[in-house]
Amino acid sequence: MGRRAARHGGAERGGPARRDRAVPAPAAGRARRVRLPDEAWAVLEAWLPPDDDPDRPQVTLSTVDADGGPDARTVLLSSVARDGLSFHTDATSRKVAQIRANPLVAVTVLWPGFTHQLVVRGRAEPADPPAVAAAYAARSPYLQQLAWLNTHDFAALPLAERRARWAAAEAEREARVATAGGTGLEPPPTWAGFVVRPTRVTAWSSAPDTASRREEWVLGDGGWAHSHRAG
Repeated sequence: MGRRAARHGGAERGGPARRDRAVPAPAAGRARRVRLPDEAWAVLEAWLPPDDDPDRPQVTLSTVDADGGPDARTVLLSSVARDGLSFHTDATSRKVAQIRANPLVAVTVLWPGFTHQLVVRGRAEPADPPAVAAAYAARSPYLQQLAWLNTHDFAALPLAERRARWAAAEAEREARVATAGGTGLEPPPTWAGFVVRPTRVTAWSSAPDTASRREEWVLGDGGWAHSHRAG
């Protein structure tokens, strides 16, 4: 993470909260598909690696469970665009069940040394099928195989059997690559993708010579409101 500039110059600007632009009402059952304002997008571009970087950031995805309580886990951030952050996972997972029941989520990225933190809150919606397939194709051979084998039944097996089955699947994949080229694997039926449509972006920065602070953009009926908050 953070292979581009680690600090966004906009995080040092002051001034009152403001509205950047009006946005249309969302369609029923869908999140507002609006673009991040220029300053917020500049932060994401500066702090996160480009989408073609194979070393994808590990982020914490927070969801709401059936009892209204919080839940969280680490996922890979597949891509970042001005209208959403994408991640991919297994459609049978607990997080997907929670998202289908309540699409409100938060994505948190913490940089080593606790120098920066990015929190994006929004609504998760299913990604388009071509984007889901492209994300699988961009995964490493290990992660592609993991998407096929990482099931509850597989996890319940003894370690020796899990290793044996993994090695067998790896050998089968390598044989396919030798004969047909490519990676030898297509996405499993349970491969799923989601796009988090931002409604709030909070960029926290520390500093050795002054107090830390947060720069925040919140989407409301009148557009994006920008403010600085105590860290």
